[in-house]
Amino acid sequence: MSKTFDQIVENRRSFYDISKEKVLEDDEIVKKVAHAVKHTPSAFNSQTGRVLVLLGDAHDRLWDIVKIGLKEKLSAERFVTTEQKLNGFQKGYGTVLFFEEQNTIKALQEQFSSAKDNFPLWSLQSSGMLQYNVWLSLEDAGYGASLQHYNSVIEEKVHETWDISKSWKLWAQMPFGMPNSQPDAKDSLPMEERIKVFK
Repeated sequence: MSKTFDQIVENRRSFYDISKEKVLEDDEIVKKVAHAVKHTPSAFNSQTGRVLVLLGDAHDRLWDIVKIGLKEKLSAERFVTTEQKLNGFQKGYGTVLFFEEQNTIKALQEQFSSAKDNFPLWSLQSSGMLQYNVWLSLEDAGYGASLQHYNSVIEEKVHETWDISKSWKLWAQMPFGMPNSQPDAKDSLPMEERIKVFK
C-alpha cells in the first residue's frame, strides 16, 4: 500500500543508524534526485540548486575526507566520539551533497540591484526546499537519511576531489541508507502555540 503525502512527511526523521543494504538501483536514486532538482522552485526561476550524488566508493571517500578534516581540528579525546558518528554515516548507502551556484546569484544581483540583498536569502530558501524534497523522496523509497553540515571542513577538498566548479557553494550533506532502527519519539509543541488562524 502506497503512503500518502502526509504519511511521508510524518515518517521523515533523522536516521543515523543506516546500512549499505540496497533499496533502489543506483539509476533510480539518481532519477529521484533529478526529479527533485528539476521541480523545486527557485526565485526568478534561477535554478541555482546543484547536487552531487555519491555512491559506492565515492560515498566512502567523502566520509574519509570528513574524518581527516575533523581529526586536524578536534582534540584526540573529542575525535573518538565524532569518528563513531562519522562511521555511522559512512555505513550508509550514499550521500547527496547540496550546493548553490554563486555566479547565477551574482548575475541576478547585478541585473536586479534593488533586490540584490535578497538573492542569497532566496537561494538558501530554495536550497532548503530542495534538501527537503530529496529527503522526502528517499524516505518514500524506504531509505533513512539525515542532514549534516561539515561544509567549512570539506568544501575545498570536495571541489578538488570531484572537480566541482568553485562557483558551487556547498551547504549540506545528506547520508542515506537502509534504516537499522527507528529514531526516538519526537516531542512537538502544541499547535496552538505555533499556528494562528484568522477569518
